[in-house]
Amino acid sequence: MDYKYSATDQIASNGASYDNFRFRKVKNDYKDSDAPSIYDLRESEYKDRRFSRSFISVGKKDLRNLAILILVAFVVRLYRIDQPTSVVFDEVHFGGFATKYIRGRFFMDVHPPLAKLLITLAGLLGGFNGNFDFKEIGKDYLEPKVPYVAMRLMPASLGIFLIPISYLTIKLSGFSSTASFLVATLIIFENGLVTQSRHILLDAPLVAFTGFTILMWVKFHNEQRRPFQIRWWVWMAMTGVGLGLTGLWDLLGDPRITPTQWAKHFFARAICLIVIPVSLYCLFFAIHFAILQRSGDGDGFMSSEFQHTLQGHDMQDMPIDVAFGSQITIKHVNTQGGYLHSHKHNYPGGSTQQQITLYPHKDENNLWVLQNQTVPEVPFNESDPMWVRNGDVIRLEHIITFKRLHSHDVRPPVTDVEYQNEVSAYGYQGFEGDANDFWRVQIAEHDKSDPESKERLRTLHTKFRLQHTITGCYLFSHSVKLPDWAYGQQEVTCVNGGSYPNTLWYIEENSHPKLPEDSEKVNYRKPGFFKKLFELNKVMWNTNSGLTDSHPYDSHPSSWIFMRRGINFWGKEHRQIYLLGNPLTWWSSTFALFIFIVAKSVLILRAKRGYKDHLNAVIYTFSLFSPMAYSNPWIKSECQRAKWIKTWDFDCNQHFDTYEQFYSEDLKNLDQANNVTKTEDSISKEPHNVSKDDVGQLFENRHNNNDTVTILNEDEIRNDDRLKEGILVNEKDI
Repeated sequence: MDYKYSATDQIASNGASYDNFRFRKVKNDYKDSDAPSIYDLRESEYKDRRFSRSFISVGKKDLRNLAILILVAFVVRLYRIDQPTSVVFDEVHFGGFATKYIRGRFFMDVHPPLAKLLITLAGLLGGFNGNFDFKEIGKDYLEPKVPYVAMRLMPASLGIFLIPISYLTIKLSGFSSTASFLVATLIIFENGLVTQSRHILLDAPLVAFTGFTILMWVKFHNEQRRPFQIRWWVWMAMTGVGLGLTGLWDLLGDPRITPTQWAKHFFARAICLIVIPVSLYCLFFAIHFAILQRSGDGDGFMSSEFQHTLQGHDMQDMPIDVAFGSQITIKHVNTQGGYLHSHKHNYPGGSTQQQITLYPHKDENNLWVLQNQTVPEVPFNESDPMWVRNGDVIRLEHIITFKRLHSHDVRPPVTDVEYQNEVSAYGYQGFEGDANDFWRVQIAEHDKSDPESKERLRTLHTKFRLQHTITGCYLFSHSVKLPDWAYGQQEVTCVNGGSYPNTLWYIEENSHPKLPEDSEKVNYRKPGFFKKLFELNKVMWNTNSGLTDSHPYDSHPSSWIFMRRGINFWGKEHRQIYLLGNPLTWWSSTFALFIFIVAKSVLILRAKRGYKDHLNAVIYTFSLFSPMAYSNPWIKSECQRAKWIKTWDFDCNQHFDTYEQFYSEDLKNLDQANNVTKTEDSISKEPHNVSKDDVGQLFENRHNNNDTVTILNEDEIRNDDRLKEGILVNEKDI
């Protein structure tokens, strides 16, 4: 719309009234598509109007609708949330992260920490002490008394929160209350969203926060004609809570905006849409670092400087001078593979000599002795220390096995290419070795604050390369894991050419018997918060980018359009949880883009003629697939009928054939749980008891008649007087 004159002028010229404006009382329950919005009015034109007084611009009808929707969402999202009572799908990961937070053990994950912190908080409030490892799908929650319901309530609450967000977003975008109610209802009964929000997963927080951001942006956008007013600031700041994005392009092309006004817009958006989101993002990582202060299984992803900020991974000050005869550990620079390592296991092929690998943890098998091959006749333990200088030829002897670092013209067992040579440990105690044990030190980089580290090896300060004197290749490692015979450790080879950074090494630990106690010492510089933040986010990005292998449950965008398959979350005790969207909602949204014009015309005509729309079909399809969301009893025949598409791979064979079998199974489980040994003592001696077969037949008949089936527990059946008398009453009375 071209706003060359005020909305008041437009009303006068069209002979219209304020009733035609959006967010007013809607005539005939539909919105006039040509009616201007109240947000096209200037403040002077609408300030006395009743519809402007509400801060969120909704009326009593909308508040009633929201109350109804939230109540229904509460029931749908929380129904049987305690089922199943065992670990489901990715609760393995995100429940496990809560355990590590509580224990303070550092871990690495590709997701930012906020949602995981919220799950941990819910667990703490529920009494979780970190004594459960969430190790595998199906692991029982009840015996170790895990407050899993409290932890599931966090994503479930955000799933409920999404409902009013969706309603208000549609309403405040200029559509009717009916349209808003329809959208919110579709989201309530979306089977996939229900399934995701009922378990300890990150999907519900992600969707809820994204929806919140969109809602705040809509509120901010609706205040565009009243910039720098209190509401304008509030809604832009709230958008900044969830959004680090700015959009000044439209303003730049608006001739009515002066450079001064544009600059004010720029700085306002910079504060609310950049500073606030970045500050919150940093705050959550600050909490993350404050909690995870101990060494954990995520250390290996991080740099040595980062690792040494963690308790249990700190290092004593080391002598900075490196001499022949020093006992050292050598660490790789470019990957996080760890230390040059050997152990008493041989390669299965190639030379079959002892393995050389990179190992990410401190270990005695990481220790080597620097031996002088430049002047081999000088014993290192009988003279003053001789520094290792650039160009010196050395041998590295493994302290535990007495074998020396060795290379030859043999292909590696994994990277079997011509330009790569195998690196092994060769020899034995007392053996003089051969020329394939010789390596030349080449200093590549040094610490600018330590000039001596440019001329000779200095602990931590010198980065160097080791060149094999016979073949000319360089000691090399890359992010390639060896098979199980090497315990999945990182491959080490000798490369001709190759990536320069992958041939760089440095000395971390260093000791020498002839060095005086007061010799110069060195240690890692502890990184500050922002350096740690940048490094962790870089590792998260690289790790996520490296997840290129296919997964049994992965999917492609082409399959999302028609919902060709879902994801099996859990299967146990003849029941299952299977992530599958509501087909009616899913498919109708897919085709909405193609049928919008036709649908819009039909809806307007129906509204003019007084027809009303109903949501029975959506609720029916939700109930049809709800057994997979709630792990409710489901018989094979109904499960098979629900397979509308052949590619839906949920398993129907694990279900019983009749509901009577479920009833019998429940009774059996109750007997086992309660240790019932003599059930006759608890059964009434009335002569007209109802048998299990009769009650099971009742439930099956009720189900065939599309009545709601209620499974009674054993005590209810035994203690109900009407059942004792053999009277089959209406199920609602039961």
